Amino acid sequence: MNAPNQTPGHFNLLARVLHWTMAVMILAMLFIGVTMMASLHLRPILVDIHRPLGIAIGLLVLLRLYNRLRHRPPPLPADLPWWQALAAKASHWLLYALMLAMPLLGWSMLSAGGYAIVLWSGFNLPPIAPHSAALYTALRSAHSLLAYVLFATVLMHLGAALYHAWVRRDGVFESMAKK
Repeated sequence: MNAPNQTPGHFNLLARVLHWTMAVMILAMLFIGVTMMASLHLRPILVDIHRPLGIAIGLLVLLRLYNRLRHRPPPLPADLPWWQALAAKASHWLLYALMLAMPLLGWSMLSAGGYAIVLWSGFNLPPIAPHSAALYTALRSAHSLLAYVLFATVLMHLGAALYHAWVRRDGVFESMAKK
């Protein structure tokens, strides 16, 4: 089913806007996460940015999934080797899973640590995990590990996009970049 703002071979406008907005947000989150672990001086302000940005990403990925299920993505080129088509589909679903898991892990981790999840002054999220030092430690490790997996997956996604744009020149990059 094609939406009015989607032509065959292109993602719909909402998908494109969410893709590029979330790409910037996710890259920012990865660099904020690394910097807040490395800098005691910047840590408090970065944590105050990291929490609401993570929740925003979690909410946007739900909207993105809903849109993806309602509007099929354009088909991959027919001459794309089967293993590349499989890798493309698997990596996209891995990205969705990571974009959903990371905010949930962060929220759970803070809940287990007994920390308030302050989005902005006067608005806190409720805890979603029991207070437990052991659980906090496990969730923190999982959150950190998945951040590395997300970073690697984003780099592979970027590499594949550039391969399609510069080497194959098959319209795959353009399907998300422009209409």
